[in-house]
Amino acid sequence: MIEAGTLAPPIQAERWFNTDKAALSLEAFRGKVVVLHAFQMLCPGCVSHAVPQARRLHEIAKSIDQLAIVGIHTVFEHHAAMTPVSLEAFLHEYKITFPVAVDAAAADGGRIPQTMTAYGFQGTPSTVVIDREGRIVRSSFGAEDDLVLGLFVGNALGR
Repeated sequence: MIEAGTLAPPIQAERWFNTDKAALSLEAFRGKVVVLHAFQMLCPGCVSHAVPQARRLHEIAKSIDQLAIVGIHTVFEHHAAMTPVSLEAFLHEYKITFPVAVDAAAADGGRIPQTMTAYGFQGTPSTVVIDREGRIVRSSFGAEDDLVLGLFVGNALGR
């Protein structure tokens, strides 16, 4: 995992969902605290905990102008099953309305997508809190406790 205080690497996306822009970048969110939510639609921990958590946080963020939730669908296994059509249906079914990037395939033809590699994600779900200047405040792997995540987000918003 990438260390706190490090400038967040750019998101390398093949495609974006839930945005009217062809492409988004973390720079577009400068001045806001960003919670980057990395998931796979076939990941049990993502479906049972992390996706609902990100959706709840997104609902809260609607009333907080300085907070943005960004998803990244990062596929490192079961590539054939996780197509853009399947992801679009998943996003609709789970009522995910925040922007979601499809992580770009590995440049070297390997299994691990580009953004996942840049952030050093160990798997999914992974959560990254990025401050207003684009620096990583917290990076975690696995189901993040709501209170812990809230503490880091609140602290970043308070700066």
